Amino acid sequence: MDAAVIVVGAGPAGLVLAGELRLAGVEVLVIERLVERTGESRGLGFTARTLEVFDQRGLLSRFGEIETSTQGHFGGIPLDFSLLEGTGKAAKTVPQSVTEEKLEEWATELGAVIRRGHELLSLDQDDDGVAVEVRGPDGVHTLRADYLVGCDGGRSAVRKAAGFDFPGTPATLEMFLADVKGLDLEPRMIGESLPGGMVMVGKLPGGVTRIIANEFGTPPRRRDTPPRYEEVADVWKRLTGTDISHGDPQWVSSFGDAARQVTEYRRGRVLLAGDAAHVHLPAGGQGMNTSVQDSVNLGWKLAAVVNGWAGPGLLDSYHSERHPVGERLLMNTRAQGMLLLSGPEVHPLREVLRELTAYEEVNRHLAAMVSGLEIGYDVGGGSHALLGRRMPHLALVGEHGGSSSTELLRPARGILLDLDDNPRLRQRAVPWAARVDIVTAAPAAVPEGSALRGTSALLIRPDGHVAWAAPGSHHDLPMALTRWFGRPPVGRRV
Repeated sequence: MDAAVIVVGAGPAGLVLAGELRLAGVEVLVIERLVERTGESRGLGFTARTLEVFDQRGLLSRFGEIETSTQGHFGGIPLDFSLLEGTGKAAKTVPQSVTEEKLEEWATELGAVIRRGHELLSLDQDDDGVAVEVRGPDGVHTLRADYLVGCDGGRSAVRKAAGFDFPGTPATLEMFLADVKGLDLEPRMIGESLPGGMVMVGKLPGGVTRIIANEFGTPPRRRDTPPRYEEVADVWKRLTGTDISHGDPQWVSSFGDAARQVTEYRRGRVLLAGDAAHVHLPAGGQGMNTSVQDSVNLGWKLAAVVNGWAGPGLLDSYHSERHPVGERLLMNTRAQGMLLLSGPEVHPLREVLRELTAYEEVNRHLAAMVSGLEIGYDVGGGSHALLGRRMPHLALVGEHGGSSSTELLRPARGILLDLDDNPRLRQRAVPWAARVDIVTAAPAAVPEGSALRGTSALLIRPDGHVAWAAPGSHHDLPMALTRWFGRPPVGRRV
């Protein structure tokens, strides 16, 4: 075997997956078709949930000072994310190129091997592993691994080679994106509907202005090369009346509103994550963020199988948990596209929705949807509000001083958090101590109305989702530990 896991694609999804696997001690090889990072940044910033995930792995300090905001939108309708539990803050104006650079540093420091200039040509899997034919700088050769994960984008070679079904709807329009220096335009961060189309304007570091434009009636085109800046400037002038032809383009691209999702995220020993599994209109910046969270969900499960303490059932939960998230992603981005990219016929709908978002519950619902904070998984029945949901940041006080639930997740291990100093509870978890950290601590403070009020203990998965809580879970603790962390090692009694 050349590695336990081969990851195809060194974008955010592939790099996060590589880091997660290395945290669990799994040998991982990342192969990437491009010789070097493009420096292009279709994605900007990260949502509140990705901000939490990066914080759980101690990555935020790598980005330096991050500008955050609690303001967002749904299809151009403003939303207040501060109504969500936790800060609700999202990172703004962090170019995807910077995100990829920091994630690559992290993954390689952990021991991931990245081979650039290597293109997947074909694959063949059997009961024992996956063989991958790759063309690299030294010619064509074959690599072999226990598992292969395609994180290689919307035109995924892995998806095609492994025969995944990818149903959905084709693009119906074309939008232009350009990063330009030398422009002085008023920001239109959530987009502005005009008689002939839609425009967005955002300010980036280094005197760069990002513009996005869609002219109604523009048919989709499959381009082999990026559009010319002159084409973008012409559309901008027709829509806004403003001449931007004097600008200095740093990057020009185009995209459409195709909406597709694979029917299964796993076929035997081949899995997909990120845009390889789902493509959609990049409304609200959800694409990169959903891709990152795919990888955080998959990483610890795949590592558990490779390391021999989990069966295929745990790996199957990757599809059962993340496929519905992808379905919901396609639904909400299509809805946002209709609001943003339709003509005057949708103006009444926009006004009604604008009125509805004045109600806090409606605002909170839509904000949770596009931020990724609404996601919940089926971890077994119970009445506790956090079951299956992400663990919010909780400051803790223990015998060794202060900590937090976020810091405890840095090693990407399971956590049994005993908030009530219950030695009998801790003793029941001892057989799983090689896979689960057993921590006794008290909350520094629990906000009024928080789901953590009255909670005595929590079992938290490595991805930060709550797998068991007391009181409130129907399962007992050993049952939950076995489901998510396998049977105890031989010789360890429950």
